[in-house]
Amino acid sequence: MNRRHFIASALAATAAQAPAQQSARTTIGVATFPDLDRAAKAAVPRFNKLHPGVDVKVQSLQYSDHHPSMTTALATGSGLPDVMAIDFRFIGKFAGSGGLEDLALPPYNGLSLRDKFARYSFPQAMNASGALAAIPTDIGPGTLLYRQDIVDRAGVSEAELTQSWESFIEAGRRIRAKTGAYLLADAADIRDIVMRSGLADGDGIYFGSKGEILVESPRFVRAFELGRAARRAGLDARTTAWTNEWTTGFRQGRVASQMMGCWLAGHLKNWIAPGTAGLWRSTVLPGGISASYGGSFYAIPKKAANKAAAWEFIKFMTADKETQLDSLRVLDSFPALLAAQADPFFDEPIAFLGGQRARQLWREIAAKVPAIAVNKYDAMATDMVRSVFEEVLNEGKPIAAALADAKILIQHRARR
Repeated sequence: MNRRHFIASALAATAAQAPAQQSARTTIGVATFPDLDRAAKAAVPRFNKLHPGVDVKVQSLQYSDHHPSMTTALATGSGLPDVMAIDFRFIGKFAGSGGLEDLALPPYNGLSLRDKFARYSFPQAMNASGALAAIPTDIGPGTLLYRQDIVDRAGVSEAELTQSWESFIEAGRRIRAKTGAYLLADAADIRDIVMRSGLADGDGIYFGSKGEILVESPRFVRAFELGRAARRAGLDARTTAWTNEWTTGFRQGRVASQMMGCWLAGHLKNWIAPGTAGLWRSTVLPGGISASYGGSFYAIPKKAANKAAAWEFIKFMTADKETQLDSLRVLDSFPALLAAQADPFFDEPIAFLGGQRARQLWREIAAKVPAIAVNKYDAMATDMVRSVFEEVLNEGKPIAAALADAKILIQHRARR
């Protein structure tokens, strides 16, 4: 074979191989929602360096649209992503749906990662049979964020805000009288935290280990009583979370505190009330409660097309220290990975919180949060409890009757 024939043969062989090489590339779809989508997009370039044969297409819908869309996709098998982001509020529903891969089983063996994460995060993604539906990426240790300038004007101390729920409400009376500011945005915030008080490992918020409905328990009665007391005292601004009225209250200094996951500090800094930088502080929840408020997970649908690549992406987003720290810097989220929590970055002061080293506090809170059990009906039960609570506040319905109605509504919906 002469040189000309050799070159021609080589070119022909290369041309024949090109389609095969192109088809060997894998594209995975990642279905997510704001602001979690920013973390995925920020991670893609580094993931591509480690996995050059995998392209990542991040598909984002608004939070209110994402989970219904994924529910439909799982039910129909159409439009399924390879990687599905799930918010904590819906993790029980999706874990019990039967439509997700059990990441505890080979080839994933996801439980081998469990000790690397916050102790309460893995149980949140496991159903009653022990199947692991998702891997946590961020968590939400509960905290009380408060305006230092407002409480100072009212002559209220941090200890008075946190000693007990009764002292919290009494401090709110003084704040309202002396500054005109409301103690909190919505009395429902008290309800949501108190509902989570007194739980131990393995307990559920709404359901017991045998599926019994718990909404008539003393825990719920106290949550409703305290929320009603705050409303009757005129201490809440009556604004629903994530509405324009809610964010405006923080921007204008009309609300003195907010109980939520520690990630709210990042939202306040980045878009809710950036003009209030330096005025906020973070502390423990009233009564010393250690509770989880939110968090995000990644799962793989059973009918996903590219499960191996999807699993590599999930491990990269959740179990890679640098990725977790990058997400923290991008979103001000709180990493589920313990190695990320141990990084010196956690010791740095947070300017938005007046130089407070609040991540140290949040890490301590996270270590105390119980590993509660989830149920596929948790999201539905949340809606039912919220509905009857509004009847207590706005219509004067007796608490016992409201909770009895909630139990009936939950039973009815669960039988569908």
